[in-house]
Amino acid sequence: NLITSFSIFNSPFSIPLSYLCVMIDQATIQKIFDAADIYEVVSDFVSLKKRGVNYLGLCPFHNEKTGSFTVSPAKGIYKCFGCGKGGNAVNFIMEHEQMSYVEALKYLAEKYHIPVEEKELTEEQRKEKTERESMLIVSSYANEYFQYQLWNTDEGRSVGLGYLRQRGISDEMIRKFGLGYNPEGWGAFTKAAQEKGYKKEFLVKTGLTIENEKGFFDRFRARVMFPVFDLAGKVIAFGGRTMTTDKKISKYLNSPESEIYHKSKTLYGIFLAKKSIVQQDRCILVEGYTDVISFHAKGIENVVASSGTSLTIEQIRLIRRLTPNVTIIYDGDAAGIKASLRGIDLVLEEGLNVRVLLLPDGEDPDSFARSHTPQDLADFIANNETDFINFKTKLLLGTAGDDPVERARLITDIVRSIAKIPDNIVRSVYVRETAHQLDVEERVLYTEIAKVRLKNEEQPSKTSVTTPEL
Repeated sequence: NLITSFSIFNSPFSIPLSYLCVMIDQATIQKIFDAADIYEVVSDFVSLKKRGVNYLGLCPFHNEKTGSFTVSPAKGIYKCFGCGKGGNAVNFIMEHEQMSYVEALKYLAEKYHIPVEEKELTEEQRKEKTERESMLIVSSYANEYFQYQLWNTDEGRSVGLGYLRQRGISDEMIRKFGLGYNPEGWGAFTKAAQEKGYKKEFLVKTGLTIENEKGFFDRFRARVMFPVFDLAGKVIAFGGRTMTTDKKISKYLNSPESEIYHKSKTLYGIFLAKKSIVQQDRCILVEGYTDVISFHAKGIENVVASSGTSLTIEQIRLIRRLTPNVTIIYDGDAAGIKASLRGIDLVLEEGLNVRVLLLPDGEDPDSFARSHTPQDLADFIANNETDFINFKTKLLLGTAGDDPVERARLITDIVRSIAKIPDNIVRSVYVRETAHQLDVEERVLYTEIAKVRLKNEEQPSKTSVTTPEL
C-alpha cells in the first residue's frame, strides 16, 4: 500500500491519502473502527471542553454562538442538538471532510497507523490505481516546483510575484491558494521533473508536458500558475495566466482532460470553500480564479468558480452535497445575464434554491471585492441578493413592457422555470407570487406548468447550464 504525505512549498495543502480505487477487507475495517477515538478525531477540527463525562464545542456543521455539539467518548459518538447531525468517527470524517466511506476509512487508517489490507485486485484495477496515484504524485510535485519558482527565483519574483501583487493579491492569499510560476523556456519543468525521477509517461498524461516529433516540452511557459484542487485537497490540474505580451499566445491555458481531471466535475476553490459552505449553508458562484481569491481575502470563503462557461450536472450535484442553496453573482452586463438565465433551469431541476446578485455596472466580483471592506461586501450580498424566479420575472417584465405578445412569451418562460422545480410546495409558493407579479390567475399558471412537466418527462434532460464566463 502507498499511503504517503507530500509537503508543498509555502502551502498548507497535502495529499494525505493514496487515491481511492481499492477494496478494504472487513478485518481491516474493524481495526479502524476499534482504533478510532471519537474525541481524538473530532478535536482535530473542533475545540472541545470537558463537561462531565462528555465534551462540548461549537458545531462545525452550522453557525452557533452557544455550543450544542456533544462528543461522548464512552459511546464513541458525536451529536449536535442544534442541527441534529451525529454519528461515529467515520461518519464525522465523511461529513466534515466530504469524503466517501472508503476515503474516510483510509484517512483514519493513516491517522492510527493501520496498514490497509486490500482484497486482490484484477490486473486492470491494479494498473488503473497505480496510474491515477502516479498522476497525482506528479501533479503534487509540479505544484511544489511552481511555488518554488515563484518565491525563490529572480524571474519568479520579478515577473510572477510582481504580477500577483500588482493585482492586489496578498502574499497570504498567494500561499493559501498555492499559486506559483513556471519560467520562460521550453522545458525547464519537464527537465527538473525527469531529474527527480518522474516518468515522462505521467508528465504527458497529466498534460504538464507535451510530446511531439521534436521531443518533450512544457505546456505552461512564462505563466502564473493556479493549481486546481479536488474536494479532498489533491492537485488535479492547473490554470496558467501568460506573462508575455504576445497576442498570439492564449491569455489563459488550462490542463487538458485526464484520468484525474474532468473539467465538468470540478469547481475551482471547492477544497478551501467546503467547510464554509457547510457552515453558511450557502454556496456563492463567481466567474474566475481571482474572484474566488478576492472574496477569500475579504473573509468570505463559501465561494467557488466553474471551470468553464457551463455549469454541469456533475458540478451542480457537487454543490448539492454541501448545501441546497446557491447564490450566483453577475456583473452588470444585461445581455450576458439574459443568456445565463436561460440555463439556470437545470440548477432548479436539481432541487437547489437559487438566488442572484447583480453587481453595479462596470464591476466584476474581483474588482468589487477589492474595492470594498469585508463588512461592506458582506452587507452588499445580504441586502441585494434576490430569489432567482423573482429576479427573472422582474427582468423580463422590464423587457416586455405592455406588449401582449412579449408578456405571453414572458409567462411561458417563467412557467418553464417553475416547472423545473421538483418540490411541490416550493412550486406552489412561486406560482402564488408569480401570478401576483404577472397579474394572471394561478390556475392558468398551474395548467401551463402541468403541460411543461408532462413534456419534460417525455424528453431527455440537458447536462449543462450557461454561467458567467471565466
